[in-house]
Amino acid sequence: MNIGLYFGTFNPIHVGHLTIANHLAERSDLDQVWFVVTPQSPFKKKNNMLDNHQRLEMVYRATKDYTKLRPSDIEFGLKQPNYTIDTLTYLYEKFPEYQFALIMGEDNLKSFHKWKNYELILENHNIYVYPRLTGGKVDTRFNNHPKIFNISAPIMELSSTFIRQEIKAGRNIRPMLPDKVWHYIDEMNFYKQFKS
Repeated sequence: MNIGLYFGTFNPIHVGHLTIANHLAERSDLDQVWFVVTPQSPFKKKNNMLDNHQRLEMVYRATKDYTKLRPSDIEFGLKQPNYTIDTLTYLYEKFPEYQFALIMGEDNLKSFHKWKNYELILENHNIYVYPRLTGGKVDTRFNNHPKIFNISAPIMELSSTFIRQEIKAGRNIRPMLPDKVWHYIDEMNFYKQFKS
């Protein structure tokens, strides 16, 4: 099975995340996309970050009706600070029968050469890059790379930061969130007191 890994804090998960993941699940050779919820670092506590399991619950609710999209808490049990290469190594040991690919925005590809063991990641994993409206250039070593695939997904410039700010300001952001996620945030009164 070919699995795409979509890493993020998902604080909260929104329709932009779902649109990109579903686009890849439906229009690429990926069999599934796993939303890998990044745990709160014990070294960098953020007061606007929901608890790990609350964010996982939102991803679970958002993906529940999509057979090809899955939540993943795989990083919750890994040593912190954690690096992508460590997660990939762990997944390879746990699921040797699966192939894992990375999903990232074009903005992340611009700094990919700074990632720990990025050459090893590229050697063993495909990377699917979705477009972003950001400045700057991608390092030339990644141009026409056989393991990097630029996908023509819809450009989604919606951010979790913006959503948190809007909730705190008391504005209606319901169209930006999967319905079950909106209900959960509303029911739990999330983000209304946080600094954005």
